Amino acid sequence: MDETTIREKIRQYIARELIRDESYQIDDDEGIITGGLIDSFSLAELAVYCEQEFNVYIPDPDLTVEKMDTLNQIIARVMRDIES
Repeated sequence: MDETTIREKIRQYIARELIRDESYQIDDDEGIITGGLIDSFSLAELAVYCEQEFNVYIPDPDLTVEKMDTLNQIIARVMRDIES
């Protein structure tokens, strides 16, 4: 699975399941936690989704605002496991 496909799947999941507004377009560098779109509980849900959908493991120390606040950061974290 390529990065573009993963980016779109995660973008759609966040909009549909976490923000609950499928029409919302998340920018790649938009702060989804610092911007108030989701909370830390939603970040944990997102990690579970990524683990199931892409077969990657995201440990709890990586589930922080500093490491997973933007779509770009989330994609980079998922791709790190896929590419290794």
